Amino acid sequence: MSADWDEVSYVISSSYRVKVLERLAESPATPSRIAEETDCPIAHISRALRGLRERDLVDLLVSEEQQKGRVYGITEQGETIWGTIEAQNLV
Repeated sequence: MSADWDEVSYVISSSYRVKVLERLAESPATPSRIAEETDCPIAHISRALRGLRERDLVDLLVSEEQQKGRVYGITEQGETIWGTIEAQNLV
């Protein structure tokens, strides 16, 4: 399994990014659902999602104009990075 180690490092350097990617590896979810299920403040989840999205590890699954109920999912690259993190026991 080949992975971009810069991306792996980016994810594991934040517990919030780890929790978001781990949760989205299960199924798509809204920021509020992720915050509730991970017991993390919504502001931290939103910031983590923004950073992960900028690196194409997660994607917004609804239109950009949608303000409520924004559903996020993991991208193929995100799945690869998450698989590497799990396989190498990095969290």
